[in-house]
Amino acid sequence: MTTPPPSPQQLFLAGAYDDGAGSQTFEVISPATGEQVGTVPVPTSADLNRAVHAAHAAQRAWAAVNVWERAAACHRIADHLDERRAELARLQTLEQGKPLAESVADVTEAAQLFRLHAEDAVRLNGETLPSRDSSKRMFTFHRPVGTWGVITPWNFPLLMFAEFAAPGLATGNALVVKPPAHTPLTVLKAMEAVLAAGLPDGLVSVLPGDGAFGDALVRHPGIHAIGFIGSSATGAKIQAAAGLKRSLMECSGNGPLVVLADADVEAAAKAAVDGAYPCAGQVCCATERVVVHTDVHDAFVEAVVRESERIVLGDPLDDKTVLGPLNNEGVAAKMDRHLADAEARGARILTGGRRRAGMPTDLYYEFTVVDGVAEGSLLAREESFGPVVPILTGRDEDDLLRIANDDALGLQGAVFTRSMTSAFRFIEEMEVGQVIVNETNNWWDINMPFGGAGARSTGWGRIGGKWTLLDMTDTRTGVISL
Repeated sequence: MTTPPPSPQQLFLAGAYDDGAGSQTFEVISPATGEQVGTVPVPTSADLNRAVHAAHAAQRAWAAVNVWERAAACHRIADHLDERRAELARLQTLEQGKPLAESVADVTEAAQLFRLHAEDAVRLNGETLPSRDSSKRMFTFHRPVGTWGVITPWNFPLLMFAEFAAPGLATGNALVVKPPAHTPLTVLKAMEAVLAAGLPDGLVSVLPGDGAFGDALVRHPGIHAIGFIGSSATGAKIQAAAGLKRSLMECSGNGPLVVLADADVEAAAKAAVDGAYPCAGQVCCATERVVVHTDVHDAFVEAVVRESERIVLGDPLDDKTVLGPLNNEGVAAKMDRHLADAEARGARILTGGRRRAGMPTDLYYEFTVVDGVAEGSLLAREESFGPVVPILTGRDEDDLLRIANDDALGLQGAVFTRSMTSAFRFIEEMEVGQVIVNETNNWWDINMPFGGAGARSTGWGRIGGKWTLLDMTDTRTGVISL
């Protein structure tokens, strides 16, 4: 793997690339090579004020543009992203660490989101409502909220920007976006597509920053609403700071994959592995726990170990690689801690379980399968966010469901069964936002509503399809007296 020489990168501020008001910079270090791949200015409070002021002016003009023109602009952004796919994908792999094929898929899906939400927006209909007063006519329609402060994570730098930007722009909102300081390059580069699409200056600003800058963004009086994808712990801090501002929060998952006694064990094993290695397991709906019926436990474990043999860890720019490095030391250290805790509680590491020596950085973690995981262990109770398949065992269907629900998080789960009755039971009783039947729980579609269950620490609102547009707009009611 060869890393291009680092080059300075500007902020995207008030409709243009800009050095910002400060003098400090972040160094962006590749988790794949350990080398510097860029530098980015540290945004200041003056930069934030300028971005918000520009967003307000641009949003008023943008909201007055008819929805067909906004949709056409989103289609132009999608076209430009497609044209820049190879360059953006390589840049994302360098700064994030995921295999190049995954980065190509991310850029492709980001473009698809702009097209999808362009079409969603022109079909976002209101209703006429019957009134008790025969002299009144009531109707509803949708208006943009205003200026959104959006905080995106490092695991899908461009895609999760698009998950907010596409529906937000299509419905007439402005956005001030804070990507993480250590993975900002792809999103900043993608602003060339925004410029080429001819949006009003200031409608989108991108200011990479740390947690303190994110707090300032959330608290800024000119920010009307908050969009966040990230950990539940950070989400709780954001919500405490945001107060009564509108928010769309997608937080941590610890998704169970449940294997019933009548399951296709080979298919379930393949799904468990397929759910654990993409993006090195750093996915909110990854295979975080597998809960297996005792009758099929041994066969499932054998199948998972066989499936794990196809996972090639290595240079993310190599076509043979399917598992790249973890993104940062914090995630790698958590894997170390979770595996040590599991072993101390009696679990057995069957494959992997360590960082691979002799690699360019210490972030290349071997694909790991752990059997005999205790219910109270860290692997079972927390989001590990690494390439690991933890296996727990249950006695019967009731026990499997109890274990699956024994967690504070509730984003997405899966169940393998040949019984339609059991499938519907788990769809209705598993306490997650989405239940996938006979497929990996690391599966989603851009047109489905994706988000956490109520009474869980996984956030609220939905990412995907028309549901995000509904979350990013106000329902306005008009009443006319005849």
